[in-house]
This record gives sequence, structure tokens and C-alpha cells, in this order.
Amino acid sequence: MNTKKKGFASRWGFILASVGSAVGMANVWGFPNKMGSNGGGAFLLIYLFFVFIFSYVGLPSEFAIGRGSGTGTLGSYSNAWKTRSNKLEKAGGLIGWLPLLGSLCISIGYAVIVSYVLKALVSSLTGALMGSDVDLWFEGFSTRPYSVIPYHIIVVVGTLLTLMLGAKSIEKSNKIMMPIFFVIFLFLAVCVAFLPNSIEGYKFMFTADWKKLLDPFVWVWAMGQAFFSLSLTGSGMIVYGAYLGENEDVVSVSQKTAIFDTIAALVAALVIIPACFSYKMDVGAGPGLLFVTLPKILQDIPLGQVFAIILYVAMIFAGVSSLQNMFEAVCESLIHKFPKLSRKVVLAILCLVCLGAGIGMEAIYQWGPWMDMISIYIIPIGATLGAISWFWIMKKDDLLSEINKGASNKHADIWYYTGKFVYVPFALILCIVALFMKVAF
Repeated sequence: MNTKKKGFASRWGFILASVGSAVGMANVWGFPNKMGSNGGGAFLLIYLFFVFIFSYVGLPSEFAIGRGSGTGTLGSYSNAWKTRSNKLEKAGGLIGWLPLLGSLCISIGYAVIVSYVLKALVSSLTGALMGSDVDLWFEGFSTRPYSVIPYHIIVVVGTLLTLMLGAKSIEKSNKIMMPIFFVIFLFLAVCVAFLPNSIEGYKFMFTADWKKLLDPFVWVWAMGQAFFSLSLTGSGMIVYGAYLGENEDVVSVSQKTAIFDTIAALVAALVIIPACFSYKMDVGAGPGLLFVTLPKILQDIPLGQVFAIILYVAMIFAGVSSLQNMFEAVCESLIHKFPKLSRKVVLAILCLVCLGAGIGMEAIYQWGPWMDMISIYIIPIGATLGAISWFWIMKKDDLLSEINKGASNKHADIWYYTGKFVYVPFALILCIVALFMKVAF
């Protein structure tokens, strides 16, 4: 692949695209929900711990592997395993299919959620949302089969159309979408600060219940959320790395991505959680946090309909930017594996698969459990396979060579062994404990 031809035009374009992939429902719905269900401040401490480690070794390694191979998941795994032995190249390519399928599974559930957001936008435009009992409004379509099919088609087809030009279209769209997202949520956070009893929400967020630090399930949820939030799937960020120039420091851009992603998660929590305390709602209410709590806030503020429209536009931007990454990971890998296929043909195939599976999911409205399963099982397994491939299979010198391209301060043993003996074990532990949770409960 010619990365100069297909690559991002600027460092900030790349960072915004990476932030766009990371920022989305994982921040606005997932983070406040998981935080609310797992001890507030204690969960936040554990989450920040994992974000620090993952942005130091996990995210840079995926960027570097993609940049080194110049392609997506399948080619990157093949190349990583080949450094150990030419005989392992095929095995690496086979392993790469698992995280790639993970990206496809994520996109299927994610597209349904973004369809719900588009439904909320349309209801905001018509005014139906502002004059409704939002609990009944949300229940009216979230528990009814095939209720958002037109919105689902628009989201999937629209996202895939934005990918026709590859990295250039991804970069241009995220330069607009991400700033709008941050501005809107900062405004809402200020509005929520003036709600009655919101102070209790801040206390919940920033006061740790130290007993929760001894609960292994809190650690599992926090670690899974960190993987999900940073798009560490063993697949998605590899393809963005393939579009990154060799003069960029992957550790530096990874940490900037993590900073913006964490700010987005915290700002979303500063909107959702204090509002839950103000309206006496369950902070662990799942998707209701996005589709019930936010509309109640908007109904109570001046020009609420205007801000509802802007908010849900921003949410669609965030969701589409994440879907772009998931679809691009699959698209680029398939084009690399089957070079006779054109980009348009692959995108059309992805469109049909995603729509077909998503509509089937709508029939039994199981996207919530599906996304929980993805964050606890599918994403960590993909990230773990990637981590093992980079830090235990790939030769140390080859990995460090890719990491140090463009780095002003060269990374060596501390970085490498943090990945090998901290990042990989944590990922393995998460998979094992998650499996135990599945069996036990």
C-alpha cells in the first residue's frame, strides 16, 4: 500500500480520526452506565489506570503494526508472525480473522444504536421528543421489532458512502464532527451543573468506595470499557496505522488520542450522572441514560429543541466516526486479501451483511446484551490476540523498530516489557475472568 497516497494529510487529522473512532457510544452511553453500575469514583480510578497503560503500549503497538505492514488486520498479523519464522506467516493470517470478525460484530450492534440516535434526531426535529413522556417514547420503539429499519438503512449506507475515498474522507468528516461533539457536551455539562441535587452526582463520580477496588468484577468492567473506549480490538486501529506517516511518533499520538477520548467520556459522565441524581433515575440504567435522561434535560432547558437537534447530530457524528473505523478495518483487510475485489464491491458486501444481521437483531431487540457481550468478550479476545502477536510472537527488535519510527525519544526495554509483562497479562486475565463470569452467572 502506498501510505503517502492513501494516508492522512496531517497529524491532527489522524488524531481526530482516531479520537472519532474511540469517541462514541462507548463514551456517551457505555462509560456513564458502567461507572454508575460499578462504584462511581472507584471505577473511574481503575479505568484511568488501564487507559494509561493501554495508551502507552497497546494503542501504539496497533498503530505501529499497521504502519509497518501498510495494510489492515490480515496482512498485519501475517507480517508480525512472519518475523519469527516464514512458516508462521499463514498461521498469523488465520489468527487475524478472529479480531477482524470482532470488528464486524461490533459494527452490527453499533449500527443499530446509531439508528436509535437518528430516530431521536428525527423526533427532535418534529418536536415529538420535546412534548412526550420520554420513558414511553423510548419504550415505544426500543421494545418493538423492526421499529428503526429506515433509520438503520440510512446509517449503514451513509457511513459506507463516506468511506469511498478512504483515509481522506475519514479525515475530512472527523475534522467537522469531533469539535462539534465536544462543544455540545461541554454546554450540556454546564446546564446540568445548575440542576437541583446535581452535587450528589459529582460526589458519586469523584468519591471512591474503596471496597469496590477489591471487587474483581469492577476491574473486569473497567478494563473492558478501556479496551472498548480506545478501540483496542486487535483490528480497528491497525488500519488507521496503515495510513500513518513514518515521521509520526505513535506513542505520542496514542496518548493524545487517549487524552481526548478520556475527556469525552468524563464530559459525558458529567452530563449523565448528575442528571440521574437530579431526576432520581438509576445511574446504571444502560441505554436509557442516552435516550431518557438526556431528553429530560433538554425538555427543561431554554431552546431545548434546538439543543436536542444539535446534540443528536453530534451523537450521530460520533457514532458514524466509530463505524467508519470498524468498516474500514474489514474493508481494507479484504481488499488486501482478495486484490481482485474493488473497494465499492467490498463496501456493498459489508452493507448487506451489516443490514441483514442488524435487522435480525432488531427482530428480537437484543442489541443491548449484544453490545455488553462485545465489550466483555469479543473486544478483549481480539485485543489479547493482537497483544500476544506483537509482544510474544513478533521479534522484539522488529516491533521496536516500528515503534521508534518518528519518535524523538526512542523506546526500548521499559516500553517493550511493559507490553509483554503488564499489558498482555491484563488482557489475558480479563478474558479468563470474563469467561468465569459467563460460566458462573
